[in-house]
Amino acid sequence: MRNDASAGPVLSMRGVWKSFATPRGPVHVLRGVDLEIEPGSFVVITGPSGSGKSTFLNLASLLDTPTQGVVQFAGRVTSTLNEKELCELRKERLGMVFQKFCLLTHRSALENVLFRFRYLAVPHTEAQKSSERALARVGLAAQADQPTRLMSGGEMQRVAIARAVAQRPDLLVADEPTGNLDRAAAESVMEVFRDLNADGITILLVTHNESLLRFATRHLVCADGRLKDRA
Repeated sequence: MRNDASAGPVLSMRGVWKSFATPRGPVHVLRGVDLEIEPGSFVVITGPSGSGKSTFLNLASLLDTPTQGVVQFAGRVTSTLNEKELCELRKERLGMVFQKFCLLTHRSALENVLFRFRYLAVPHTEAQKSSERALARVGLAAQADQPTRLMSGGEMQRVAIARAVAQRPDLLVADEPTGNLDRAAAESVMEVFRDLNADGITILLVTHNESLLRFATRHLVCADGRLKDRA
């Protein structure tokens, strides 16, 4: 079952610390983070390099667990899950988009989106239809059969977004998704995110580019391992 407004936050953190051991003692990268991300929100996180954004994103993406505190995704406490269970949650309920497009450039746009279903128990016909719908949602229905190596950077990132949302996720996580794009392509990609959010997909986006904040419903600033809301 997918999250809805009655099911509580998509993602919550309570008293979350993340520390790493060093010969000189522990380094505290996240310090007592308390956070709830509600269904349907579009959260943009900014902050300087080294502030803890990447560590936070690893926790939010179920790629890591906290040193202290509680992380809940879709109502499940991540630290109580084994790696297989975390992997199942990532496959079925998370979408991820990165600065690098991470595409199979010798394959078509449709084949790249279909790759999303490779390890899911979804019939091929259903996966094909879902992939075609996802490409249409990002404005690439006509380019479904085009090899991605022949696409522009903006088009390649839209293929990556289509792949991330083809199995409609509870949370779409995006790490500097416009970092490799020129201004026009970045604008096009952000309009896709805006439209997906208007369709009900919850988005958590990390960026250094504060001009993207106009697309957000919520702005969080990461500094010294802490996250704070900014109006």
